[in-house]
Amino acid sequence: MIGTRGVPAAYGGFETAVEEVGRRLVERGHAVTVYTRGSDQREREYLGMRVVHLPALRQKQLETLSHTGLSALHAITRKAPDAAFVFNAANSPFVPLLRGRGIPVALHMDGLEWKRSKWGARGRAYYRWAEEFGVRSADALIADAPGIADYYTEEFGVPTELIRYGAPILEGAPVDGIRALDLNPGAYHLVVARFEPENHVLEIVEGYRASRATAPLVVVGSAPYAAEYTQRIRAAADGDPRIRLLGGVFDQDLLDALYVHARTYVHGHSVGGTNPSLLRAMGAGTAVIAWDVNFNRETLGELGWFFESASEAERHFTSLEDDSTQVPVLSAAVRARAEEFFRWDDVATAYEKLAARIASGNSVHPVARRARRAGTTA
Repeated sequence: MIGTRGVPAAYGGFETAVEEVGRRLVERGHAVTVYTRGSDQREREYLGMRVVHLPALRQKQLETLSHTGLSALHAITRKAPDAAFVFNAANSPFVPLLRGRGIPVALHMDGLEWKRSKWGARGRAYYRWAEEFGVRSADALIADAPGIADYYTEEFGVPTELIRYGAPILEGAPVDGIRALDLNPGAYHLVVARFEPENHVLEIVEGYRASRATAPLVVVGSAPYAAEYTQRIRAAADGDPRIRLLGGVFDQDLLDALYVHARTYVHGHSVGGTNPSLLRAMGAGTAVIAWDVNFNRETLGELGWFFESASEAERHFTSLEDDSTQVPVLSAAVRARAEEFFRWDDVATAYEKLAARIASGNSVHPVARRARRAGTTA
């Protein structure tokens, strides 16, 4: 598994997928190697997975690419694995290197990264190019949401493997951690997101501030590359004691407790596929207020309140202030949906079957290698 920060998972969706899938493949008798960067732990094995630690350039545009390049070089100079999973379409330039060594590659395409505002014009252009290059290079393409799969079908006319993330099912969590933050169970709204415009943290904070809610708004997150946007969020929250900006929370037990004991989880993400933060809230049995985009509706199955502006968020915060019926009903419903449709065991089985298929020679490459974006000519 190549192209992520690796294990232990402490960052995002890719890393969680690598850990959850990798550990299950090991339990099923497979040998799994995970390439890792930046981990405080230097052990060569984690949950049965072999861990290879390699460096990366600590620069926004080059960190992922530099580490993946070193990982690919390391992989091709050792005994070839039966299959490789490369995560992030940006890493597609290294797919031919692996395939040239006879290693079949499934490329996880992520969620239309070129739409993210954190990248400048050149960064977005690169992601669009890398996306197309990945389509033409890999043996299989993984999409983590129906909307992403539809995009590749419509844009390139190539099939993808729809493999969604799993949801951690949280049976409960101690209240000590949230009590220490002066919070009460069931009496606060929670946001967990990087501070980036497409995650709409600013609109959530503005909407909440305009509401008559008394349950605090607890915001977990930060953004190392978005100082101006972060300042706008802080300015919107300034002077309102109901709004609590906690910054990053890296204690996973505390983060679980924040999800489990929240009244609602407010999800502003608008770019990407099936989002791990949303799944974590669903697995915790926490009712959701979500940005109105197809990815979120697909994940929730319409079991939530949706908004597209600060004013719509304000209406939800205000209407839920006195609600005593809808919140527990939707809390139970999203948890049941997570248990039924987002099981890590099922995700691991899908990865296992895909690895077996590409290892046996099954590949979309003969069909996809001449693919072009819709509207362009070969």
